[in-house]
Amino acid sequence: MDPRYVRNVPALSEAECELLRRKRVLVVGCGGLGGHLIDMLARIGIGSLRVVDGDAFEPSNLNRQLLSEVSLLGVGKAQTAAERVRRVNPDVAVGEFLTEENAAALLTDCDAVLDGLDNIQSRQILANACERAGIPLIYGAVNGWVAQAAISCPGDHLIDLLYPDGAALKNKSVLSFTPALCASMQVSLCVKFLTDRPVRTGTLYFFDLLNQEFEVIPMT
Repeated sequence: MDPRYVRNVPALSEAECELLRRKRVLVVGCGGLGGHLIDMLARIGIGSLRVVDGDAFEPSNLNRQLLSEVSLLGVGKAQTAAERVRRVNPDVAVGEFLTEENAAALLTDCDAVLDGLDNIQSRQILANACERAGIPLIYGAVNGWVAQAAISCPGDHLIDLLYPDGAALKNKSVLSFTPALCASMQVSLCVKFLTDRPVRTGTLYFFDLLNQEFEVIPMT
């Protein structure tokens, strides 16, 4: 097998590694969560990544966003993500842009979508698009010391349960280490799903790093 993936084995079988190389994943958001998601997915060997983010790096990103550097302030996040993937694993195909015209096409042939967003409205839009396309959404969110992740399959409506009408984010902050934990959980769920391993959908995994507490919460 490709020496790049030798250390994946035996945690993943050679057949599972090859299966991952045939998968296409969309990551929406290239910031705190998204930077870690993209790096982990590229290194594990997902064959095709599509990364979406319309923002550019600014100084407030430097405390936690893996892809941000002082030299990249003002540079587009999606562009930076694509360049990093090419440096980490040039075998991974990367697409950078999502528009209203191509959104349906980008979603339709994806095997999974990972949520690297930081606001409720965009997350609801993405969840609805995944529902219509019949594609699982692997959700993640962080705030301060807290992280939560889940895999929501069509029909679960997990985002609606987590963010009912009128929901708002309060006291929003992000530490350097919380996104890494959340992204690790999201990518592990993604890999299990893509390799046909048993995975609990509609279940929220909640981490409180300040009090070192972990909960598994059935939602559907």
